[in-house]
Amino acid sequence: MTNDHYDIVIIGGGPVGMALAIALHNADASVLLLEARGIPEEIGDPRPLALSYGSQLILRRLRVWDRLTQKTPITSIHISNRSSFGQTLITPEDANVPVLGYVVSYFDLYRSMYQELSERTTDNIDYIAGATVTQLETSDHLGTVYFDYQGKKVKVDAQMLVLADGGKLTQFIPGIVYKTRDYQQWAVIANIKAEKKQVGVAYERFTPDGPIALLPNKEDFALVWTVPSSIAKEICELDDVAFLKRLHHHFGDRLGQFVAAGERSAFPLMLKYAPSIIAQRIVLIGNAAQTLHPVAGQGFNLGLRDAYELSREVSSMHNTVSKIGTSTMLTKYSEKRKIDSYGGMIFTDTLIKLFSNEHALLKSACGFGLSTLDCVSPLKRLVSRRMIFGARG
Repeated sequence: MTNDHYDIVIIGGGPVGMALAIALHNADASVLLLEARGIPEEIGDPRPLALSYGSQLILRRLRVWDRLTQKTPITSIHISNRSSFGQTLITPEDANVPVLGYVVSYFDLYRSMYQELSERTTDNIDYIAGATVTQLETSDHLGTVYFDYQGKKVKVDAQMLVLADGGKLTQFIPGIVYKTRDYQQWAVIANIKAEKKQVGVAYERFTPDGPIALLPNKEDFALVWTVPSSIAKEICELDDVAFLKRLHHHFGDRLGQFVAAGERSAFPLMLKYAPSIIAQRIVLIGNAAQTLHPVAGQGFNLGLRDAYELSREVSSMHNTVSKIGTSTMLTKYSEKRKIDSYGGMIFTDTLIKLFSNEHALLKSACGFGLSTLDCVSPLKRLVSRRMIFGARG
């Protein structure tokens, strides 16, 4: 089934974990990818993902982009603040890119990555779905993973363990402690049809309860509606007519009436991050390293950059696999990711703190800030490229 030793074991076979495995295809390192769930064809997930143009470039390098069947370009982002003056419009020209990004479905991306990965598992990559990791151990020279698979208990050693599992296994890692901020908010997700058809326009509208994002989905929209945790269940259980009426009241008339809503789902929102993303023979990437508020769509794009930059660090070992997972290598990677990671966290957390409030003076200041952003081209370029490329913008 597997070898008992690899250079790298990746725990968590979602898109971030798979991206790392695919990116390591040409590295002189053996890789095992473990996923607790079944293969992607068996898992439906309706969540929309806003991919930045920078993420599109990474997915092209990984040969995943052309496999995607559902991708809607984002040609402009309209940002406004409800019940306050001030708005801004970001276009590709502002960031000097051909397109700001794309909206894809999580399932389509997951499936496309699995297809690409499947074509590479005959080389230096092994992939196991349905593997439940039960324990991690590390020493100066090795990391060890214990997992259950098809009724058997399996033990595998590796030079480096990568956690891309959202942080479920950090209780086994001394020194990894998360800092959290509970926003007391939930994100309600649904596909929405509006009276006015538009192609390529994304909306981010701030309200005292939290932002509403309408992401282009062909002529329609994928909704990410932030609501207080106290009413999330109530919102999800409304019938379609009541739900659309409430959404229209919250969003406004810019798109006319909302005329149809698909199945709704919701999940809680918090900021969770590990001040140190490395430990002995272990590194955290994606949501295991940092989980962000979905405002401005930064989370997955940041996780994808984690995976890509880690693969570059491994490749820079120049075929010296003995250096993989060493303290020197992990520290170097961690230092390189700090500016991007902390920048993303501060950016999204500050947006929520500033805009999710009823304070009249602060609301006016936020409106003035949006107007200033719209008028000052260098500032708009700085902000838009930071959103698209992270710290490299």
